[in-house]
Amino acid sequence: MRHLTVYVDDREYNHFLELTQNLSYVKKIETDEEPTKEEIISNIKAGLKEVQRFKKGTLKTTSAKDFLNELQH
Repeated sequence: MRHLTVYVDDREYNHFLELTQNLSYVKKIETDEEPTKEEIISNIKAGLKEVQRFKKGTLKTTSAKDFLNELQH
């Protein structure tokens, strides 16, 4: 499989994206779109739920030291 990077003017972006989504041989489309306000709020809510689970003891976490050690190895 090959990888292709295409730069498109903002005013043509949506049209180009629509075209590529309708091509059967295109397997994956990655964009650099900014997240919507709803997506940001949803992500924050999910993070807060994880904090609540951690405080209740139902979510196990890794210490920062262990996390950094994993990155080094």
